[in-house]
Amino acid sequence: MDIATLDHICQLSKLNFNEEEQRSMLAQMTDIIDLMDTIKEYDITYDDTKDHNEIRYDDLRKDVPEPSFPTEKLQQNTSPRDNCYVVPKMME
Repeated sequence: MDIATLDHICQLSKLNFNEEEQRSMLAQMTDIIDLMDTIKEYDITYDDTKDHNEIRYDDLRKDVPEPSFPTEKLQQNTSPRDNCYVVPKMME
């Protein structure tokens, strides 16, 4: 990172640094960018065979439709207004 880029970032974020603070911030930002460049070198491809978190299809529950809640019961605490349902406030 160069001083012009740092000045541009400071201008966008409305920060003002003196020369010593700029040098310090420039060094810190350069270290962060170097660290990110190092991290990019690692292969982080996910391999689901290595996590030992296998779920077999037979272990899953059957997808059986069940009746839903009655609409009247779901709407008993609401008050219809302007094609919407207003629900009472539960927390302040």
